[in-house]
Amino acid sequence: MSSPTSTENAAPAADLTVTHRGVLAIAVPMTLAYLSTPLLGVVDMAVIGRLGDAALIGGIALGGIIFDLVFTTFNFLRSGTTGLTAQALGARDEAETRAILLRALVIAGIGGALVIICQIPLLMAGQWFLGGSEDVQAATTRYFDIRIYSAPFLLANYAILGWFIGLGRAGTGLMVQLFLNCLNIALSIWFVMGLGWSVEGAALATVLSEVATTIFGLTLILARPRPGTWPSPQVVFDKRLLLRMMALNRDIMIRSFALLYAFAFFMARSADQGDAVLAANAVLQKFTMIAAYFLDGLATAAEQLAGWAVGARKRKAFDRALKLTALWSFAMAALLSVFFALFGHMIIDLLTTNEDVRALSRIYLIWVVIAPLLGVLAYQMDGIYIGATWSGTMRNMMLVSLAVYIAAYYVLFPLMGNHGLWLAISMFLGLRGLTLLAVCQRRAAETFG
Repeated sequence: MSSPTSTENAAPAADLTVTHRGVLAIAVPMTLAYLSTPLLGVVDMAVIGRLGDAALIGGIALGGIIFDLVFTTFNFLRSGTTGLTAQALGARDEAETRAILLRALVIAGIGGALVIICQIPLLMAGQWFLGGSEDVQAATTRYFDIRIYSAPFLLANYAILGWFIGLGRAGTGLMVQLFLNCLNIALSIWFVMGLGWSVEGAALATVLSEVATTIFGLTLILARPRPGTWPSPQVVFDKRLLLRMMALNRDIMIRSFALLYAFAFFMARSADQGDAVLAANAVLQKFTMIAAYFLDGLATAAEQLAGWAVGARKRKAFDRALKLTALWSFAMAALLSVFFALFGHMIIDLLTTNEDVRALSRIYLIWVVIAPLLGVLAYQMDGIYIGATWSGTMRNMMLVSLAVYIAAYYVLFPLMGNHGLWLAISMFLGLRGLTLLAVCQRRAAETFG
C-alpha cells in the first residue's frame, strides 16, 4: 500500500513504516523550497550591497528584522496548519483537512488587515527597539512603507504552504515556494540594479511576488484531481475545533515571537556597536539563515511524519520518525559547517563590497561555521513537537532558553565584545534543542499511552 509520500494525493497506509526514503521524499523538495527563501535575502543583500553604502545594507537588514518580528508571530499559520492537517490525514478525516485550510485562510486575511492598519506603530516600535544611525533608520522606513502591503498575501501563503506540507505534498510545496522566491529574486534584481529603485525596488518586488503566489497557490488547490466537497461554514467554524486551533496557534505564536525577539535582540546589540559591526553581523546572519532553511527541510519531514503517527495512533512510526530525522539532520549540519569553513570568505565578498564590513565579517566567521551543529537539534525537535501539536511544551522550553541567552549576553559582552554576543546566541541555539529532547519521551508516553 502507499505511504504518504509515495503519491501526493494518497492517504497513508494503515501499516506504514517510516523509512529513510520516506523521510527524504519530504525533506529534499522542502529543503530546496526553503533554501530559496534565504537565497532571496542573500540576493537582496547582494544587490543593495553592490551600491556600496553600509547604511543601505543596515537599513534593509533592520527592515527585514521588523517584518520577521511581525510576520513570524503569525508563523503558526504555516506550522500549526501542517501539524493539524497531518493529524487529520492520519485519522483519514478528509473533511477536516479542508476545514483546517479554510480556517487558516480566514485568520490570514484578518491578521494581514490588522498588520496594515497598525503599520505606523509597528514601524515606530521596531525602530525604537532596533536603533541604528539616522541614515539606517531612513533606509528602513523607505523599505517598510512599501513592503507592509504584502501582509495579507504573505500570511495566506503561510497557510497554503502549511496545508500542502501537512498532506505530504512536498512537490507541490516546492513548486509554490520556488514560484514565490524565483519571481521575487528576478523582480528585485530588475528593480534595484536595472531600474535603480534602491531599497524601494526590493520592497516592491516582495509585494508583487506575494500577491502572485497567493493566486498561484489557490489555483493549485482548486485544480486538485479529486476536488471533493468543501465543508460548510458550520464545520469550518466548529467551536471545539476552533478553540483547539486557537490554543495551538497561541503557543506557536509565543514561541515564534520569542525566537524572533532573540534574533532582533542580536541585531539591536549589533547596531549599538556601529554601522560597520551591524552590517558585518547582518552579512553573517545570512549564513545562519541558509543553515536554518537547509535544516528546516528535515524538520518539515519530522512535522508531517510525527503528525501522521499521532493522528493514526502509531507509536512505533513516531519513534522511527524521531530517529531517522535526527540522523539526517545531524549529517546535513556537519556538511553545512564544512561548507561554511571552506567557502565563507568567498560568500562574504559576494555579499558586500565594503572592505571594513568584509574584514569584520571574517573575524567572526567562526561562529557561523559552528552554528549548524549547535542548532540542528532544535530544528529537528521543533518539527517533532509541531507535528505532535505539543505546542505548550515547545513554548515553555523556548522561553527558558531565551532567558538564559539574555542573561548570558549581559555577562559575556563586557568580557568579549561582539564575540560575547555571538557566544550568547550560540548558547541559545544549543539549549533549545537539549531542553526539548529532555522531555520528548515523556510527552510521547502521555500522547500514545
